[in-house]
Amino acid sequence: MDKQEIEKKLKDGWIHSLMLIHILAITKEAAESALKKHVDALHKENRTLVARKTFLETKLVVKPHPDIPEGYSQVAEVELLTADLDSLMYVVMNYAPSSIEILAPKKLTVDIGEAQGILTSVAALIHRFAAMGIGGVVVRS
Repeated sequence: MDKQEIEKKLKDGWIHSLMLIHILAITKEAAESALKKHVDALHKENRTLVARKTFLETKLVVKPHPDIPEGYSQVAEVELLTADLDSLMYVVMNYAPSSIEILAPKKLTVDIGEAQGILTSVAALIHRFAAMGIGGVVVRS
């Protein structure tokens, strides 16, 4: 996307962000292939436009985990436009960036319907983790 297209979307209320998506795999090929596939899937998301994507150099990582002697790490920089905060939240929950910076606008206003959508999405994610046996909510008595 060029600067004019980005400016038009921003005038229409879209959110401009920059995220870093990180991957670690056993082989260099697996890391590069998996990250490319993961980032390319963003192009298919509704109410989301990829303005730019850059894949950084793949690096060897020694002992990334106690049981793994070496692995390969790669990072993708993804500049993204999303129609609203709910869409951005969906991307964050499903693409797991290691960091995200909202570039514009400087201030966000969220109506109650969008806030409810965001909260419902977070609740659904927690329930998915619980159903898989990998998380959930600790209930205090």
